[in-house]
Order: sequence, then structure tokens, then C-alpha cells
Amino acid sequence: MPAASPRPRTMSIGGATYDLFVRADRSRMRESKDGTMLELPIGAKLRVHEVIQTCGGGASNTAVGLQRLGCDASFSGIVGTDQWGQALLKNLEKEGVDTKSATVVEGETSSSSIILSVSSGERIILYDPGTNEHLHDVTFDREALADRDWIYLNHLMEDSCVIQDDVVDMLNATESHQGLTWNPGGCQLELGIDAPNNRRLLSHTSLLLLNKEEALDFSKAASIDQAIQTLLSLGTKIVCITDGGNGATAADAHGTYHCPVLKEVPVVDTTGAGDAFGVGMTWALATGLDLPTALTAGTINATSVVGALGAQAGLLTDTEMKNRLQTTRVDIRIVR
Repeated sequence: MPAASPRPRTMSIGGATYDLFVRADRSRMRESKDGTMLELPIGAKLRVHEVIQTCGGGASNTAVGLQRLGCDASFSGIVGTDQWGQALLKNLEKEGVDTKSATVVEGETSSSSIILSVSSGERIILYDPGTNEHLHDVTFDREALADRDWIYLNHLMEDSCVIQDDVVDMLNATESHQGLTWNPGGCQLELGIDAPNNRRLLSHTSLLLLNKEEALDFSKAASIDQAIQTLLSLGTKIVCITDGGNGATAADAHGTYHCPVLKEVPVVDTTGAGDAFGVGMTWALATGLDLPTALTAGTINATSVVGALGAQAGLLTDTEMKNRLQTTRVDIRIVR
């Protein structure tokens, strides 16, 4: 792990997306028997409760989250010159995030999504990747990356996976022992741990974040425990696997811990909960806190986010986080 810093310098790499939330009445839709599908009648005109415009996207969410927690955060992503791209950059700058490593391209549409959100807090996302498809080595700021204490590598579009080479080369070259949080997605998960680039990156990863399904597919394992042991054996310092309402399990060389979700908390919207969890853990580790505390911080941050509409509204400040760490009881259990 890198040395603790009172104000870690971080860089979040990945997407920024302009989100349009549509709050709908679930009773006006048809639901499948197993509760996993919602059907909208063709030709119908359904009144919605509200429409809200917000900013999201993995790297945008994690940069804003880390900045609010007192880090010196920067964003490396790509947006267009359209009104959505301008809004995304304005939001980052308003939050105090450094956008010097952002790339702005002419004549293309920024990433956007329409999020159909229902009263249970669950959602359906209609997503246009837009400019996020073009985050590759041509637009990637390697020099700025080398100047950061901790890197947060978010989900990447398929054509952007070449960034992994740049990150690994920089980590090999630097003597600063930078931290790396990696949340694989898309092509990375598809290729799995047998891909040479993934293996190289895993050996440099300080915190690997996956949900249960991703972890089993990525590691070709039959259980969470087997997945964790496989990923640790490849050089990853900490592996954390989330499992929805069952909480999260995280392990390092010293032990394995299970962290439950916080019960009896109203869920307004689950968008951005995973990013908030990763932000809380990353902040804790980057400031020298131990793994159980990092799990607690991730859980507290994610719980705050699902209590508000949008991916960023509920992200905690450093003062709020420190207060909640003292007042919130999370029953971390030692698995082994």
C-alpha cells in the first residue's frame, strides 16, 4: 500500500455520462412473476412523477466522491462540445475536481442515458456511450497519471482497454508505489484472468472491486471464496466482492472480512451505489485506514447514495464520513 497522505492526489479514469432520470409509477407497468422484468404497453401514454437531470458515469462519480472526501481529485475522460459535455465539465469543476486531463472533442455527442426509476429504487438504464467509446491512448494523459498517489480505473469501453498497457507501464516505471483501485468491466471481464494484460494489471492492483457474478466469471471460480483466493494469488493486494443485499466480502494477505448492508434504510435509487462503495473504500485505504474500516466507509457512502436520486447527490463529505464512522455500527465479521 502507498504511504498514507492527509490529502491523497487521485485520478479517476473512465466515463462521464449525462443522466436523465424518469421517476415512474410501478403500478402502471406490468411486472414479470419473478420480479425481474417490467413491461411498458406499446402505444400507451404514461404520466411520470418527475424528470430530473443529473451527472453520472463511473469516473465522474468517483472523482466527485473522492474530492468530497478531501482528496485532490482529477478526472481523465472524454466529452463532446455539446450541451451535455459542457454540463458534465461544469459539474466536475463546481465540485473542485481537476479537469485538465479531460479531452473535449468537436462534433460528437457526449455520453448520455435515460434512467427509468421506480418506487423500489431499482432502475432500467437506456445508455448511449457517445464519446466514452473514444477514451484510448490518443486522449490519455500519461504524464498527469504519473503525478498521482492513487489511480481509480473504472469500467472502460472495449476500444479503450489499451489504456491498461499505459497504466501498467507507468506503474512499472514509477518509484512512488501508487495505489490502484480497479473496477473491471466489459472487455476486461470477458477476457478474464487468463489475458496477459489483465494479469499484469492485477499484480499492481491495490483494491479490486467486483460484484459476485463478475468475480465468478472473471476468475473462472465456483464460489466467492475461491474467486478471492485466485485473485489474491495473482498479486492483488485487496479483493472486494459485493453481493447485493448479502453485503460485501473483502480479503487481503492477513484475513477475510464480511460486511453486511445497513438495514432499514430507505432506498430511493440504486444508481451509483457501486461507485460510492468503491470511493469510500479507496479514500479509507489511501488515508491509511485498515480494511475493516475501509469496508465500513464503503458501506456508509453507498447507503447515503441510495437514499437520494442520482449517482452523486448522496456522496458524503470528509466531515460527514468521519462523523458517521464514529456513530454508525456496522457488524464486520472475520471470516478467517
